[in-house]
Amino acid sequence: MQIWPAIDLLQGQAVRLTKGDYDKVKVYFENPAQILAFFEKAGARRLHVVDLDGARDGTLSNQKTITKLLENSHLQIEVGGGIRTPERVKLYLDLGVDRVILGTAAVEDPVFLRQMVDRYGKRIVVGVDAARGQVAVQGWRKVTDIDALSFCLQLQRQGVSTVIVTDISKDGALQGTNLAWYRQLAQELSIEVIASGGVTYLNEILELKEAGVAGAIIGKALYEGILDLREVLQTGGDLC
Repeated sequence: MQIWPAIDLLQGQAVRLTKGDYDKVKVYFENPAQILAFFEKAGARRLHVVDLDGARDGTLSNQKTITKLLENSHLQIEVGGGIRTPERVKLYLDLGVDRVILGTAAVEDPVFLRQMVDRYGKRIVVGVDAARGQVAVQGWRKVTDIDALSFCLQLQRQGVSTVIVTDISKDGALQGTNLAWYRQLAQELSIEVIASGGVTYLNEILELKEAGVAGAIIGKALYEGILDLREVLQTGGDLC
């Protein structure tokens, strides 16, 4: 099972939001390289990076920070947040990012999504963020009337190989993740499902793995010391 420790960037700092609320932000590291070094020392193989400024307003204000992370890491790195044009997809892939995550653009511009999947294949991942089962866009600020499961099925038909599915109500709350929903998604979909949002306890990693979920993104529970990354990696079978 893929374990993706997360770094969320806001104004160049490693932070965590609570339930996607930009007014509920906690800064953990002014220099994100510090947490990157910790992840690597624990034996991580992968890194999930979100540009929160990009997700909110489409800027590239964290590009330099992301470039430094790439330059100082041997991990497989995926990046999302504000990636809504072919130029930006190419920019990140040229910088050395392994996978690019499309969110708002995948919802609002299916032609663009199709073009990127045709051009880059499995290097294109779609982030499906949901509030009460409905897809949210624009940094989680706008909730659409699109059913998240139906959208995932549509993405599968469009040739997307991996979806990162986030239950916004669980994200950053340290109250556990939505196990029942991820079990359903793993049963309904034949593509990779990565669980994101609220993974807090070690038993959840095991249950997600047994349910056939391909991976899990873990953030705040690591930063707060509730989960030990090496234990998580061992449980998931993703220790390098």
